[in-house]
Amino acid sequence: MAYLISSLLGYLFGSIPTAYIVLKRAKGIDITTSGTGNVGAMNSYEVSGSKKLGIIVFIIDFLKGLIPVLIVLQLFEQNYSFVGLALVFSIFAHCFNPWLNFNGGRGLATTAGGSIVIAPLLLVTWVIIWLVFYLIKKDILVANIFATILTLITVLIGHDLYSEYTMITDKNLNELVLISSVSLILIFIKHIEPLKEIIKQNDKNKND
Repeated sequence: MAYLISSLLGYLFGSIPTAYIVLKRAKGIDITTSGTGNVGAMNSYEVSGSKKLGIIVFIIDFLKGLIPVLIVLQLFEQNYSFVGLALVFSIFAHCFNPWLNFNGGRGLATTAGGSIVIAPLLLVTWVIIWLVFYLIKKDILVANIFATILTLITVLIGHDLYSEYTMITDKNLNELVLISSVSLILIFIKHIEPLKEIIKQNDKNKND
């Protein structure tokens, strides 16, 4: 029952279509058909021209990952299985939102929210790598993609270090690696289309 409750909590929080609701109410904009169509903070900012709305969307999406994890920690014993399910299902519901024909965001803010509790070093590593690639490429999507891939690699080869910095008392390395890997893979899946566009654009520039 604990597994089911954890999964449902994550899914319910993750399925809140934050950007869609905020932009509809504030600007009358359907974010699913505007800009990139991505239901997240960055597209919210770009199509609305409002940093305030972008920040609001980011914070709420962040909480969608954090709150179910904290609730599960209070309801059940502290182990990666329960909190991991809450986070993974929250990310999944955010990325493939059931209320928006399974359209959604890229899962970055939601993953960050849960990672602060489960594996804060994961978030720190991702941000550092992101900053490096953003400074080099000056492209947010490129930085997202490289940060996600390289952070996944560090999880696979350096999971002992990640387990040292966590609020979870029952440390299971296999579960930590699984949760972190699935979360990062979900983010990467949502970046496949942008990656294709980047490759296509690079090929076009080479041929010009």
